[in-house]
Amino acid sequence: MTESLKSADIHLIQRIIPHRYPFLLVDKVVDIDGYQSARGIKNVTMNEPHFQGHFPGKPIMPGVTIIEAMAQTAAVMVGTALEMQDRNMLVYFMAIDSAKFRRMVVPGDVLEMKLHTTRGKPGGKVWKFSGIAEVEGELAAEAEFTAMMDLPKA
Repeated sequence: MTESLKSADIHLIQRIIPHRYPFLLVDKVVDIDGYQSARGIKNVTMNEPHFQGHFPGKPIMPGVTIIEAMAQTAAVMVGTALEMQDRNMLVYFMAIDSAKFRRMVVPGDVLEMKLHTTRGKPGGKVWKFSGIAEVEGELAAEAEFTAMMDLPKA
């Protein structure tokens, strides 16, 4: 991509995807290279509701929420590239493949998610992504997933 990399702060994220507390799991998305790649940032804090039960006395971010944070990063990447703010875009999981968890993610961690599009194009409904999630450069999780983008007509 020839244009400069873009970013999305929390305000733009909320204009692109419909998720809200307690299920908005990405704080900002940076290094957005069109709809090809992006890096999401999630500040993990103790006040998140899943830590009340996962697990009492040893809070660990559930793997499914790590993958959801990766998916939200991908949705923001595509939504930013296709200028979908304020357009009521919805995204649905179709498949999650090759998910692996390598490190616990705990309150105080900064989760960094690096996503790449492996299939998808503007106007297409079905997209496939691969990504990793890291904490301080250490691999925490990796997965491939397919999603359906419910993109409103222009």
